[in-house]
Amino acid sequence: MGLDYTTLDLLRQRHPAWRMLSSPHAPLVASFLHRVFIVPNERMIAQAELAEKLEDELFALRERLGGEAFPKTAMDYLNDWAGNDKGWLRKFYRQRSDEPYFDLTPASEKGIAWLGTLTERSFVGTESRLLTLFELLKQMDTGSQTDPETRIAELQQRRDEIDAEIAAVRDGEIPLLDDTGLKERFQQFIATSRELLSDFREVEHNFRALDREVRERIALWEGNKGDLLEEIMGERDAIASSDQGRSFRAFWDFLMSSSRQEAFSELLERVLALPAVAELEPDARTRRAHYDWLEAGEHTQRTVARLSQQLRRFLDDQAWLENRRIMDILRGIETKALGVRETPPSGDFGGIDEIAAEIELPMERPLFTPPLRPHISDRVIEADAVDLDTAVLFSQVVVDKAELSGHIRRSLQSVAQISLGELCEQWPLQQGLAELVTYLELASETGMGTIDEKAEELIVWDGTDPEGREQTRQVRLPKVIFVR
Repeated sequence: MGLDYTTLDLLRQRHPAWRMLSSPHAPLVASFLHRVFIVPNERMIAQAELAEKLEDELFALRERLGGEAFPKTAMDYLNDWAGNDKGWLRKFYRQRSDEPYFDLTPASEKGIAWLGTLTERSFVGTESRLLTLFELLKQMDTGSQTDPETRIAELQQRRDEIDAEIAAVRDGEIPLLDDTGLKERFQQFIATSRELLSDFREVEHNFRALDREVRERIALWEGNKGDLLEEIMGERDAIASSDQGRSFRAFWDFLMSSSRQEAFSELLERVLALPAVAELEPDARTRRAHYDWLEAGEHTQRTVARLSQQLRRFLDDQAWLENRRIMDILRGIETKALGVRETPPSGDFGGIDEIAAEIELPMERPLFTPPLRPHISDRVIEADAVDLDTAVLFSQVVVDKAELSGHIRRSLQSVAQISLGELCEQWPLQQGLAELVTYLELASETGMGTIDEKAEELIVWDGTDPEGREQTRQVRLPKVIFVR
């Protein structure tokens, strides 16, 4: 962004951080918000609690500066700071809560962070930042290198440097950082940690802006529901796949690893135990910096969850409205039908269009086929004098496949699936093995059933032996399941 006159003039008029720094109450606003929100890493404070803390702050200032220093009440100041013309605080309501809550805006945090850079530092470290910049350049150059030979040469050079360092340590030459180097790197760690928390608040603010935009579009949308969902989810995917979204997701995956959290805690404890670092008297919250990052990241995740919840609520409301409209139409039809029941109008007073158009292509019509002329002979064929057993014609077993298919469909009307054994218990086999084979044929040909090779099933039925005596028969076969 260019810092020309027009841009800076617009920032002076509209940016909340600039308005806060130019406010006559800037020392009160910046000091109070820094002490209450930034130092303890608070992401939301209830209205009653925040008003009580501000009232104590105002009381102490009036005792020192006089009773006319800050004439308003604490609640008036908080509402003024959260107004649209200020924008230093965000006032909102949590789910299932009637009490307002306050949170610091990213613009206010940027202004307070800039005020922190105005104080004079004991010393300005440049070596660690130069090494960080050099390392970043190396990572970008190595990470974008596509030539395998160049990558291999880089790795071999790094391996040689590590081998040389290992050899020097074995020889007793252990290079150590002096106190100045330790202090400089620790100060850079603290500054980067605070900037990371500020970045989390800004990422959360961006997702809240998306959530607010989605709510506004849902409230004002009058078109097709599918078009709205496509537009909203497209923007949601665009934010998730943006540089900011991918960076946040990679950071969150890295931080959620328990092994990395333990390693970070161990490293932090060892660094804080160094005498040079202890001389700086670091803040007690430095020991739980990574837990502050986790807490800030959870707020961002909850914002995304609220966005998804709003979309689900929209779908439920739209479905309810559509169902209600359908019921209103049906009730209107019933009312009109009852009105004309006693005195129906003459002639055709209503019609229903065809549900589909009948399309017949020219090539689908069959060609003309001449009829076959049968040749009928008038000869009489005399049968040989052979005795035949005609009872065999009446002892043939014929299985009605349509009837068995009806058994399957009727059983599946009450359940989603049924096994062949359960089907045979409900509809006992009347024709024995032939009927069982027909069930297997229906399962394989019609696609109504599946066969589980890993499970077996025992099927038992009553039959007769060749001499006509009753006999119980059984067969064990892979489990056959018929589905609806």
